[in-house]
Amino acid sequence: MDDRRILDAYEHEISDAVEQIAREFRDGFLQVERIDRPAVSVFGSARVPDGHPFYEAARAVGRGFGAHGWAVVTGGGPGVMEGANRGAKEGGALSVGFNIDLPHEQAPNPYLDICHTFEHFYARKVCFLKPSEGFVIFPGGFGTLDELYEALTLIQTGKVFNFPVVLYHSDHWGEMLDWLREEVLSDGLVSSADIDRLHVTDDPAEAVEIVVECYLERCSLPEGPAIDD
Repeated sequence: MDDRRILDAYEHEISDAVEQIAREFRDGFLQVERIDRPAVSVFGSARVPDGHPFYEAARAVGRGFGAHGWAVVTGGGPGVMEGANRGAKEGGALSVGFNIDLPHEQAPNPYLDICHTFEHFYARKVCFLKPSEGFVIFPGGFGTLDELYEALTLIQTGKVFNFPVVLYHSDHWGEMLDWLREEVLSDGLVSSADIDRLHVTDDPAEAVEIVVECYLERCSLPEGPAIDD
C-alpha cells in the first residue's frame, strides 16, 4: 500500500497499513544491524554523471571514510550516491544503499555490499539516521534538501545526537546560508547555534575529517543512543 492509499485508507484498511509500515521498519532495522562500524550518510543529486566534479568528490569522500574503516550509507541510486558508494568500495568501506521504490524506478548502483529497497520515505529516513555519525550533503534537488532539513530539525529538537552536517561545495550552498542568516536568523526563527551546526567545505578530505573528529570527540563522552527508538 503506497503513501497515497494509506492516507486515503478506510477504517478496515488501517490495520493492514499499520502492519505493513511496522514490517517495513522491522526489515529496515535488520539491515541497519548489519552495519557493524561507524557510518556516515552521504546525500546528493542522482542526476550527475560519472566524471562530474560532484560525482568524483563524492567518490573521494567515500574512499576517505573507507580509510578510517567506516561504512558509507547512501540512497543507493546513481549520481552522487553512486560516486560515494564506489569510493567506499575502493577504500575498503562497507558500502550501503537504502533505495526507494519510485514510479520512475531508481535502480540500485553496482557498488553496494548491503542493498535494501523501501516503499516509504519515512521508514527509509529513520534507517539513514539510525546508524549515522554524521551527514555529508552534496548539491541536489528536493530530496537532498528534504534530508538536510530533516536532519537539522531532529538535531535542533534533540531527537538525535548533535552530529555534524557537512555541506560540500560552498558556491552552491552560499546563498542558502546567506538567506538563513539574513532572513530566518535575523527574524529570530532559529538561533545562531542552529546555523553553526552546518559545516561548509570544498575539500573532500576536510568533509571526512570533520565527521571523524566529531565522532572521536563524542566517543570520549558518556555513551548514549544514536536515535530515539
